[in-house]
Amino acid sequence: MGCAPSIHVSQSGVIYCRDSDESNSPRQTTSVSQGPAAPPHGLFVQTDAADVIPPSGASGPPGAARVRRARAELGSGGSSSSSSSAGSAAPAATTCRGRRRHCCSSAEAETQTSYTSVKQVSSAEVRIGPMRLTQDPIQVLLIFAKEDSQSDGFWWACDRAGYRCNIARTPESALECFLDKHHEIIVIDHRQTRNFDAEAVCRSIRATNPSEHTVILAVVSQASGDREEASVLPLLHAGFNRRFMENNSIIACYNELIQIEHGEVRSQFKLRACNSVFTALDHCHEAIEITSDDHVIQYVNPAFERMMGYHKGELLGKELAELPKSDKNRADLLDTINTCIKKGKEWQGVYYARRKSGDSIQQHVKITPVIGQGGKIRHFVSLKKLCCTTDNNKQLHKIHRDSGDNSQTESHSFRYKNRRKESIDVKSISSRGSDAPSLQNRRYPSMARIHSMTIEAPITKDGLRRLSGNEYVFTKNVHQSHSHLAMPITINDVPPCIAQLLDNEESWEFNIFELEAVTHKRPLVYLGLKVFSRFGVCEFLHCSETTLRAWLQVIEANYHSSNAYHNSTHAADVLHATAFFLGKERVKGSLDQLDEVAALIAATVHDVDHPGRTNSFLCNAGSELAVLYNDTAVLESHHTALAFQLTVKDSKCNIFKNIDRNHYRTLRQAIIDMVLATEMTKHFEHVNKFVNSINKPMAAEIEGSDCECNPTGKNFPENQILIKRMMIKCADVANPCRPLDLCIEWAGRISEEYFAQTDEEKRQGLPVVMPVFDRNTCSIPKSQISFIDYFITDMFDAWDAFAHLPALMQHLADNYKHWKTLDDLKCKSLRLPSDS
Repeated sequence: MGCAPSIHVSQSGVIYCRDSDESNSPRQTTSVSQGPAAPPHGLFVQTDAADVIPPSGASGPPGAARVRRARAELGSGGSSSSSSSAGSAAPAATTCRGRRRHCCSSAEAETQTSYTSVKQVSSAEVRIGPMRLTQDPIQVLLIFAKEDSQSDGFWWACDRAGYRCNIARTPESALECFLDKHHEIIVIDHRQTRNFDAEAVCRSIRATNPSEHTVILAVVSQASGDREEASVLPLLHAGFNRRFMENNSIIACYNELIQIEHGEVRSQFKLRACNSVFTALDHCHEAIEITSDDHVIQYVNPAFERMMGYHKGELLGKELAELPKSDKNRADLLDTINTCIKKGKEWQGVYYARRKSGDSIQQHVKITPVIGQGGKIRHFVSLKKLCCTTDNNKQLHKIHRDSGDNSQTESHSFRYKNRRKESIDVKSISSRGSDAPSLQNRRYPSMARIHSMTIEAPITKDGLRRLSGNEYVFTKNVHQSHSHLAMPITINDVPPCIAQLLDNEESWEFNIFELEAVTHKRPLVYLGLKVFSRFGVCEFLHCSETTLRAWLQVIEANYHSSNAYHNSTHAADVLHATAFFLGKERVKGSLDQLDEVAALIAATVHDVDHPGRTNSFLCNAGSELAVLYNDTAVLESHHTALAFQLTVKDSKCNIFKNIDRNHYRTLRQAIIDMVLATEMTKHFEHVNKFVNSINKPMAAEIEGSDCECNPTGKNFPENQILIKRMMIKCADVANPCRPLDLCIEWAGRISEEYFAQTDEEKRQGLPVVMPVFDRNTCSIPKSQISFIDYFITDMFDAWDAFAHLPALMQHLADNYKHWKTLDDLKCKSLRLPSDS
């Protein structure tokens, strides 16, 4: 049986206890400091000047008698041996064991429950509509100048309910404690006025922002039999929510607190959650308007203000009928809408609205009635999007200009221009200028023609689906049922026919189209499992192979199998090329495992949700994504953002859920940087940086000294970034360096996708960004020659000089010769006429 702890009073006026463990080991005396930290065990009460320190033999707070009464009410029972051996100090000592009281740096007596007594309450789940919320244990602040049975009653009630409880003795310490912890419930002693003014304390707390969602309870004296009960209005005016008639019964205090939690506190908690909903509304790109059942405007979001040209102060409280209407709508349209929504049905369609400036704009509008109490319609929620007609494209630019959006300062005609910056002459600083033998004797076409060419290489990106006309909106591709082929649980469960193909995946001659056929257009999952296993990705991320498989399935499902080129087969091809490059000695020696994992993930997701239209197409069409990303790296930004959204939204496929936060940030930044590097408008910038920072120093090292230093600094973080960018860029457009049959297949696929875009641009009256890809006039061999001349040769020369890729460069030379032969024969097809 352990010894009872003894209680001492220090000269500084602080009560503390000395406790011992349950063995007979020597006791430890805990010293008291003026800081806020509390020792592991002990009872600390720092008093105000008005407090009286009871002698050590007296029943300290809570008093011995009250402790015994609390035990009886709570039904927990006590240790008879402790009570009998320790006399009147024993119950207080037991209280000390059951909880700890912290002294704070301010002049207050603060007590915090230890949750070791009657009942421990965990976080509660609360639902408001479709939202599922988690409410932490309630925090209660007791403001009592002196300790008495009433304060003890609430203290023990908090203990029973599992609440966190603090006690403050002065108005100053109460306000300081509240601002620190933001309690949900505050109990203020209103029975005596000589110690502090309870109503003044309440007003001072109500003057703070956090008190908006706090319930404040006033403890008032019992009314005598011959006195009329006082009105609660003065308390309400002071800021109190409830009045509690003095009753030191723990059960009475407990019932009061529980009712407050399930009433006001839970309601306030739900209201606080609405802040997140309003935050979402404020940041979404659809214009949203909420009106009452009689069409009085109650809320508009910033997107609505920008679209309509009004400030919300000009709209809130006004009836819709007061706003000017456009005369372009049918005369009966408003009656049709009202008839529909008054029946509780949703209406959606096209509607002309008039902006504050007087201009009419065409909108897609969806109006949803919201049913409230009594089954009646209480609100109407309207979602509005601009129809992307030519007129509205002009209006959209005007809206951004009127709203002071500095990110859209360029004229609207900029959408129709070549968006690439002035070309840089790579030849002047490329590998030809180096004296290294490996960089000599290369072929360098004239770069002058680049300046007149729109940079839309056979690897470009989009992320939208067409609805009608030239309106494009973001959609997530649903999981498609490609076949009845069962998904493997692990790499060991891959069907034999697929496993046999994957045995050759480390070779550059690996045929991705055979894998596409045998997997029924799901090559990414199977190749991903094999490649990621080879590089130990699961071990690095601390995730299971099941999680990796689920992630690969989700990513592949969000590639569009209907695309001729930008589908999951292209993603698998880029992943294969990236893994091949990572196996090269110089690449492997320059990157660490985090870089390798980032590169493989970036290759996998780099074109997710690509619909087969280019960045220029989206900008010309005034798509939502182009507006969202300010016409800059629209698709690349979308691919990366969507990839992380898909990954983290479900724990079953979240491959990042177990890694360290710092590793995740570094990995995420590397993935984003690599995917953004695939955007072709910065092609020459990336190549030039690689040549200047990697190739030239390496050439000097080869030609120069015999020292074993590392002048190239390949392992420097900034150079590792350049290597990763160059690697994924080369992997992304490596099809001209593939074996001839694969190269021809890829050329046919990208040409078909570009033909479809040109057809769409002509139908919609949009600028044709790649006029060479007209299916009636295009020469595929000539287009491939131009692409190799402009983009491929210099980039792969530089990459070959670093990674040493003789097989790729031989394929490139052979393929170029093939296209030249077809071009010389004036043949527009992909193969020679004699080919079968």
